Amino acid sequence: MQLAAFNNNNFTLGHASMTINEGLPMYMVARIEREHDIANMTVGILGMAFKAESDDTRSSLSYKLKRLLRFRAARVLTTDPYVSSDDELWPLDDVLAESDLLVIATPHEAYASLDLDIPIIDIWNLLGNGERV
Repeated sequence: MQLAAFNNNNFTLGHASMTINEGLPMYMVARIEREHDIANMTVGILGMAFKAESDDTRSSLSYKLKRLLRFRAARVLTTDPYVSSDDELWPLDDVLAESDLLVIATPHEAYASLDLDIPIIDIWNLLGNGERV
């Protein structure tokens, strides 16, 4: 955005990358809905911070993902081991126990050893399974 402003808003590559980045949550929800009936599922979002091992939620797309899923999923639960400024966060164990589907939205190391029998959407490939969404 700063590069675009500096160049009289003639920075189409920058605008395109911003559009792609901001559209990622919508793309994820659409792809998840192709594979799962989330209207009848509890979806757990793991990680609400902007980046791994951080408590900074500014510009975090996890919150946009949460808003979109709230319109489509039966229930949405969120957790983050670093964020303390969000009163709606659940303890990790509770999110894992109550969710039918998980989305690793922020690749915190705390999620790297998850071994569960429910689907996990891992866009960061934190678990090393190479699954694409």
